[in-house]
Amino acid sequence: MASGMTAFKGYGKLAFLGSLLSLLGFSGTLPARADSTLVTDISSHLISVTSDFTGTELLLFGTIQSSNADDFNNGDLIITVRGPRKDVIVRKKDRVAGIWMNTKSVEFDQVPSFYAIVSNRPVEEIASATSLHRLRIGPERLDYRSTKAAHDTAPFKQAVIRQRTAENLYSDQEAAIQFLGTTLFRTNIALPANVPVGDYVAEFYLFRDGDLISAQSSPLFIKKSGLGRTIYDFAHNYAILYGIAANIVALFAGWIASVIYRKD
Repeated sequence: MASGMTAFKGYGKLAFLGSLLSLLGFSGTLPARADSTLVTDISSHLISVTSDFTGTELLLFGTIQSSNADDFNNGDLIITVRGPRKDVIVRKKDRVAGIWMNTKSVEFDQVPSFYAIVSNRPVEEIASATSLHRLRIGPERLDYRSTKAAHDTAPFKQAVIRQRTAENLYSDQEAAIQFLGTTLFRTNIALPANVPVGDYVAEFYLFRDGDLISAQSSPLFIKKSGLGRTIYDFAHNYAILYGIAANIVALFAGWIASVIYRKD
């Protein structure tokens, strides 16, 4: 029988500067042809999640400024949005004596809970595999570290990507960046209703002939607001009291229902 896998989500933080410095440490310096720069922004740096939140779209836009007015090769763009990071546990189920049971598990350390990537053409045509891995560009190139696994983690990594893609938390869109004229660009990234709250970062990369020319990042914050925010904060700051209160409310609701529907 085929085996099944289940990934359990988590949240945390990402450091954009670390990956960029890693690339610089690998190549020494930026290419000498760094004659173009990016000026970028996003439509909103704070998104409030209320009880009736059904998702939204984030607009990312900017311009490519070149010191050479006669150079019409703007280069290629890759834009990513990464969500908060946290440990993820992936469990594999196999049929044992006719019963499906968890037989193996892997815990990945600090995996982004949300990841979206857009580009003006396939990223493998924009940059080398080395650069893409150094910058962690693409869901399959994210840092899936496991300090406790004693077996091959590749199938478990694919399970994380597969489940989060099904939940619209991971996405990869090619040719999704629109150029307006010769220098202006824009694109949209969908944030689903189940988007995790926390600190995000939008990263803009400009490549030319496979070389990284310019890079920028913008912070994004997704926070709960209204009554949902109050309940969320209370549940996380006073977990024991929240559990007691939830049980009391459940018991009271059950008693009310029994009174209403009691037969004489």
